[in-house]
Amino acid sequence: MGFFDRLSQVWKGFLSLWISDIENRNPEAVYEAAIEERIKKHRELKKAVSGIVYLRNKLQAELDQKEKELAEIQLQIPVAVEEGEDEAALVLIEKKDELDVAIAGLQAELDKVRNQAEDAKSGLLQFQSEIEKLKREKIEMLAKKQNAEARIKIQETLEGLSTDADIKALENVRETIHKRAAEADVSGEIKGESLDAKLKKIKAKTANAAARSQLAEMKKQLAAKRAAEAAAGVKKTM
Repeated sequence: MGFFDRLSQVWKGFLSLWISDIENRNPEAVYEAAIEERIKKHRELKKAVSGIVYLRNKLQAELDQKEKELAEIQLQIPVAVEEGEDEAALVLIEKKDELDVAIAGLQAELDKVRNQAEDAKSGLLQFQSEIEKLKREKIEMLAKKQNAEARIKIQETLEGLSTDADIKALENVRETIHKRAAEADVSGEIKGESLDAKLKKIKAKTANAAARSQLAEMKKQLAAKRAAEAAAGVKKTM
């Protein structure tokens, strides 16, 4: 194989891949082309069938005509014989024999053509059925393609919705909140250990002690008063 032959093969390979890629990306066009091609073949087949049907009808008409002529001659032969027209009778008999042969040939040919016509019509109907079947297949397959593409798109969308960023953001927020809570706990824990807090405690205790001292003094005075009153009452009664 020469260089140009190899180059031609390589080019054909690239062309085949390019066409295949186009077909994969546009299946509707492939179906349309296939359907159109079958419709074209159907037209050609229909013309061929019409030719066979025409021939059948032509043979049938010729056969009918020959049989009609034979029937007339068969009626004429006895008359010629009765009239003594031997020459006419002989001619009629020869025509009858010729018609018998012609009719037999036409009948055989007609049988063949009739069978061909029936087969051709059956094939034409089957071809038409295949075209309708291909049209239905086109609708079904394109619908499957659309559904598959929709499912793929949804799946890709779901896969693209990564929750990693959201989870990381939530973890950061949670960590920040926990840290703030810890800061609050630490503030609460060390609040009681500060100097101000201790001074406030001492002040509170001091204020509480003064109040208790005053309360004790008041109770003491009240008890002395009651005791004086009680002593005065005893004297009066004496």
